Order: sequence, then structure tokens, then C-alpha cells
Amino acid sequence: MKYSLSLAACAAFALAAPTDTVESRDGLQSRAVCASAVTIAPGSNPFTSRTLHANSAYASEIAAAIETMTDDTLKTKAAAVAKTGTFLWIDTISRVPLVATTLAETPCTDILGLVIYDLPGRDCAAKASNGELKSGELSRYQTEYIDPIVAAIKAAPNVAVALLIEPDSLPNLVTNANLTTCQASASDYKAGVAYALKNLNLPNVAMYIDAGHGGWLGWDANLQPGADMLTSVYKTAGSPKQVFGIATNVAGWNQFSASPGEFSGTSDAKYNKCQDEKRFINAFAPLIKKGGMPNHAITDTGRNAVSGLRLEWGDWCNVNGAGFGARPSATTGDPLVDAFVWIKPGGESDGVSDPSADRYDSFCGHADAFTPSPQAGQWNEAYFEMLITNAKPAF
Repeated sequence: MKYSLSLAACAAFALAAPTDTVESRDGLQSRAVCASAVTIAPGSNPFTSRTLHANSAYASEIAAAIETMTDDTLKTKAAAVAKTGTFLWIDTISRVPLVATTLAETPCTDILGLVIYDLPGRDCAAKASNGELKSGELSRYQTEYIDPIVAAIKAAPNVAVALLIEPDSLPNLVTNANLTTCQASASDYKAGVAYALKNLNLPNVAMYIDAGHGGWLGWDANLQPGADMLTSVYKTAGSPKQVFGIATNVAGWNQFSASPGEFSGTSDAKYNKCQDEKRFINAFAPLIKKGGMPNHAITDTGRNAVSGLRLEWGDWCNVNGAGFGARPSATTGDPLVDAFVWIKPGGESDGVSDPSADRYDSFCGHADAFTPSPQAGQWNEAYFEMLITNAKPAF
């Protein structure tokens, strides 16, 4: 991937008076230097007075895509996507330096979203996004991955940061415990997440632990075990005060509110009352609160504009026909939901569709998956253009 500085995100509210500005290579103001340290109060909504930062790494991918487009209308819409706040995935040790780079570009008015995603034995129930660290390499995760991220954030106390902690990890231990890969990863997952929560517990940080989605932990049989898993690891970490709750629908497709629900007509729907993310959050939140953990949520609406595309709840890879969903906002209509956010950068592939390719996962070859698609994380121009075309609201 290529990265360069981009236009700074527009900001609505200033939390601290800027004292200086920094010029980017294109000569435009890229950030305001904040005058005072940020403290995100536990129990507050960290998104209420802040704009989710439109990071330059994703913007540079879009800028490269625009260069290949011939449709001026599409170019204009793509440029608008680049200005939309999106989380940045730190999914390898080599990407850790991006944390400092992106913190440096984030203005006082914004909150920087980062995905912490490099556990040993990562994605134990899938193949497309297996990680670089093997089960048993917990010490590397701690010293080469988490510790440098902690250092970078400590060095930027005047920047607000929202962290999504390890997508798919703890939910996999709830529903895929029968897989030998998940059994081998279980100890590192629990210890790794606890280490991340404990050490990233900084005043300017708000952390959300991944809780899957309504079609995963929302089943009647999974709700309590899922809550128990998250609260157990949270307590192992020492109940860090900067944990605000959970993240749902990460890189997912579920509607936030849909009646009767995408899969309400299936024969087993009676076993899952969480037919959308709103119902899932409102079912899950009381369980984790009872377990002693903060119970607010953020929900990924980055690609969930179109419903009825999947053949099954579990179809997760490059769903065909998808569109960009609701823009990031702290106006959610639900007191438990801090914000709608874009976590998955739309246009980056979920996994390769070529059955002969390394890391091919059969879900990426399902009838409802977009083809052709490159390896996980690589840019898929056709898919990006589809997300723009099908966006609701439209760009």
C-alpha cells in the first residue's frame, strides 16, 4: 500500500484551543497542534464533540483509485469518501509506525480510530486474514506490537484515540472452541487481549472490545457465554477504566435497525431474537453490565447500506451488492450506542476469491461473494466503485 498526507477532516467542535499548525506536503493545513492533553472521561461518549478522523492512509488509496477513474461524477463521490472518517487497521508489526504518523496528522477536533489486530494465531476460524504471529508468540505480540503502540499514544497525549480491540478474537473462542486452531490460540487470545486492555488504558483513549454481531453472538445460546468471555478478560486486565464497551458488526453487513430482520424468515430464526445490531446491543449490554463491564457500543456501518444480499448470517467475505452505509455519527437514537463508525475501509478486500491462491477461504467463493477479489487488505477497485454506487445515503 502507498501512503501520503491528505486533506484534514472537517471538524465541528474544538476541544482545545489550537496553538499552531503544520503544513502537509501539498501545502494545506493538515492538523492543529492541541494546547492541552486530552482526557476522555469514563462513562462519557468520546464521539459526541469529536469527528472521526479521515486518515491519510485510506485517503491515499482512494486518491490512487481516482487516478484510474474516467467518470467525473464517480471521482467526485470517491473524493467525498476519502473525507469520511474511517478506522486505520494496524494489522502487522510493520504497520505500527503508522500510529505515530497518523496521530501527528489528527487535529484537536477529531478522534483517531485504530484497530488493534495482530494476536498470535489470529482469525483461528478463517484463512483469509490469518496473522503473522503464530500461537505461542505472545511475547512478540506484547513487546513488538502492543508496547510500541502504547509508546506512540503516550507521546501524543493531546490527541483523542478510539481503539477497537482485536476483531473476531473472543467471539471465536465462544463459538469455534471445537476447532483445533482456536483451541491452540485460546490462551494467547485471552492473555493478549488482557495485555492490550491493561497497557492501552491511557487517559486520551477510549477502548471497545469486539463482540461480533447479532448473527454471531446474538443467538440465544451465545449471548451469555459471549458476555462471560468478554467480562472475564476485562477483569483479568484489571477492569481498565478506559474500556467503554463493545464494538459490533466490524467489517460486517448487518443493518443497525431492521424490521422484521434480514433472516427473520428462516426456520431457525426463533433461536435468534437479535435480527439487527440495535437488538443485539440491547440484549448483550445488560449481560456485560451485570458482569461488571461498561456496556456502551459502537457499530460499524461502513458497508451495510443494502440488506438481503447474503445467503446466510455467516457469509462474511466481500458480499456482492453492498454499499457504503450511514456516515460516522454520534447521533444514533440509542443511548447505549455511542456512535456509528466506519471501521472496515471500503474497497479493501476481505479475502481472495481464487481457490488456488494461498490463504483462500471458501467463504470468499460463495455465491454471494464478489469476484474476482484479491487477498485480504488489498485494494479492489471494482468493489470500491460498487460501494459508492450503492451507498445509502448517496454521496
